Parts: sequence; C-alpha cells; structure tokens
Amino acid sequence: MGRGRVVLERIENKINRQVTFSKRRSGLLKKAFELCVLCDAEVALIIFSSRGKVFQYSSTDLNKIIERYRQCRYNKSMVAGDSIEHESQGIYQEFLKLRAKYESLERKQRHFQGEDLEPLSLKELQSLEERLDTTLSLARQQQMKKLMARADELREKVYNLEEINKQLKHEILEPGSCFKEESNQQKNKG
Repeated sequence: MGRGRVVLERIENKINRQVTFSKRRSGLLKKAFELCVLCDAEVALIIFSSRGKVFQYSSTDLNKIIERYRQCRYNKSMVAGDSIEHESQGIYQEFLKLRAKYESLERKQRHFQGEDLEPLSLKELQSLEERLDTTLSLARQQQMKKLMARADELREKVYNLEEINKQLKHEILEPGSCFKEESNQQKNKG
C-alpha cells in the first residue's frame, strides 16, 4: 500500500514539525552527499532551523564554493548587463579585499606587540625583529630631532634673555640714568 500525497503546508503540531524537519534534513544532506559522490559535483548546502541552528554540508571548502557561486553570479550579471548586480559584486569584492587586508594588518599589529608569535617561523621572527629594530631606530632619530629642536629653541631664548639683561644693565649704569640716581640716593641714606 503506497503513501498518499503530502500536502505542502506548515505543520502546526510542534513535535511533528520537529520530527519532519529532522528526517527531511537528514534526507537532504544524504542526497547532497550522493550527488557529490556519484556525479563529482561541488555541493554546498546550508540549512537554518526555526530555532536558529545551522546545519551544513559541503563537498569541499564551503567558503570556496560560496565564492565560486558569487563569481558565477557576477559573470552572469555581466553578460546580462545588470549594472546594479555588477556594482554590488564589485563592492563585495572590494569588501573582501579590505577585510583580508584588515585581518593581515591586525595580525601584524599583534606580532609587533609580541602576541601570537607561536605560529611564526624562525625566518619570520627574524624579519619581525629587523623591522622592530628599524622602527625603533627611526623613532629614536625622530625623538633626537625633536630634542635638538627644543634645545635650539631654549638656547635662542637664553641668548635673547642675556641680550635683554645686558641692555638693562647698560641702561642702569648709563650716566644720567634715573636708575643710577636712585641707586646713589639709596647708598647715601644707608
């Protein structure tokens, strides 16, 4: 006796819905595996349950398959002349490049801070050491330049103050100066 045709609508009973989901998910994953093995096809399958759980199958690296899919869509949109799709794909490609560059820079920054050094080879560690030495040397040179500039400023200030001091002494000691007369009067009182 055969089974009747299943009406495709949401199953209202929560337990029956979960059981059906589990069985059909297993069947779908099995079919994806069979398609991969029998036909030598690259297959990627992603399933999100109603509870938010993720189930996935991929014959090779999932990210590579997704990237290949995007490339295929990109190429099709170029043939169709779909400029919006082309632009969004270009933006996405730029995003991927920038994200990879960001991750690389973040990794390098951690290395410069002395973190995550275990996976580095001896040659990479030596290269990192050389770059740190170069950076340290440049920082010291910059610091010396600033210190020398500040020292020059202070020397200039000292010179200017000495000149002002000489002028004031000259004014005080100059004959007929009001400062000299006051000074003499104070000596005579004392």
